[in-house]
Amino acid sequence: MEHRRLGRTGLRVSSLGLGTMTWSRDTDDHEAADQLRDFVEAGGTLVDTSAAYADGGAEELLGTLLGDVAGREDVVICTKAGVRRTADGGVVDASRGALLDSLDGSLRRLRTDHVDLWLATPDARTPLEETVSALRHAVAVGKARYVGLSNHAGWQVARAATLLEHDPGLAGVEAEYSLLQRGVEREVLPACTALGAGLLAWSPLGRGVLTGKYRRTIPADSRAASAHLAGFVQPYLTADAAGVVDAVVTAAAGLDRTPLEVALAWVTSRPGVASAVVGARTATQLRGALAVDDLRLPPEIVVALDEITAPPAGYPER
Repeated sequence: MEHRRLGRTGLRVSSLGLGTMTWSRDTDDHEAADQLRDFVEAGGTLVDTSAAYADGGAEELLGTLLGDVAGREDVVICTKAGVRRTADGGVVDASRGALLDSLDGSLRRLRTDHVDLWLATPDARTPLEETVSALRHAVAVGKARYVGLSNHAGWQVARAATLLEHDPGLAGVEAEYSLLQRGVEREVLPACTALGAGLLAWSPLGRGVLTGKYRRTIPADSRAASAHLAGFVQPYLTADAAGVVDAVVTAAAGLDRTPLEVALAWVTSRPGVASAVVGARTATQLRGALAVDDLRLPPEIVVALDEITAPPAGYPER
């Protein structure tokens, strides 16, 4: 598998990342072990998790596998600050104290003394300067090697990069990016490119829709049929999305590849993208994604997909 620098940093990550959002909830420890083993054997290094996934269960499961299934030195662990639980649910808290407490909890669950990449999530109630101060502190004390942001707007990426310009620098930004969601091309991706941060694309398969599995029905074992993930998939079960899926299916048929491979190959070939994070429920699903490593889309197919899915431009965009 290809390894790429994360932005302008010296950190190298695999072009495909292993997502763990379903771990310990929809993916049990046996399937998770198989996924991690197959991923590392294929040359993958980037493992993406979060303190919020399964209320920390995904991190905890990953921690039990490190050392047995894969060596800690063989993976690049990226985790995100979690959600602070309250009586009425949970809220994102990116204050300095909450972030550092979240990181300590992540390290305990992961059974490691540091993470390779630590990302903060947006919190409108906390000044970005305070959030950035926690990121800087985590690097200074050795609990995180590199830091970045997750799901922030373009201006926030630019501001954080400025605040972290000299030490330690903004290494990466994680954002949704696929043929069904190209919004990051307006401001986030240009900001990353200009300021030296690498983009980690989450849900590069359009929350599973670009695989073509929902073209005729909703499979009983799919995310769209799951009580806790149906709302996650629903926004892309539209007529417009169906047109994009048809185009991907047509391209795949012409190349004798799968729609999944075409959709992934498109994302991983985009300028500025360091890695595309794939969250598979089963090891079998993951193996389908790993097969994309040798696929380079012909220019004419890239142009056609670009034209079909281009996001509308408006003022002040050019």
